[in-house]
Amino acid sequence: MLEIRDLNFFESVYKLLKTVPKGKVVTYGDIAKALGNKRMSRQVGFALHVNPEPITIPCHRVVNRFGQLSSAFAFGGINKQEELLKAEGVEVENGAVDLKKYRYIFKESL
Repeated sequence: MLEIRDLNFFESVYKLLKTVPKGKVVTYGDIAKALGNKRMSRQVGFALHVNPEPITIPCHRVVNRFGQLSSAFAFGGINKQEELLKAEGVEVENGAVDLKKYRYIFKESL
């Protein structure tokens, strides 16, 4: 079985993000930390911006460290991200998600 550590960084981001269940969100930093380098959150953002499979890689489930939606959501803007999250049962208020309620915690560092 292919391990996340065997992939390049962008592929690792995509594979990990596919494990986030509907109705939950993660931050850029959560992904970076799970991949072994908490300082790579900006690179996580770059990876999501060039997401090759927006239908199957749910980048709409990624928010910033304050729970705010991305104003540069690559596939339709902040309104589309909010629409997709609400369709999954995530409450969005004033462009932000309550991380205490909706944050998904990765099991361990990969």
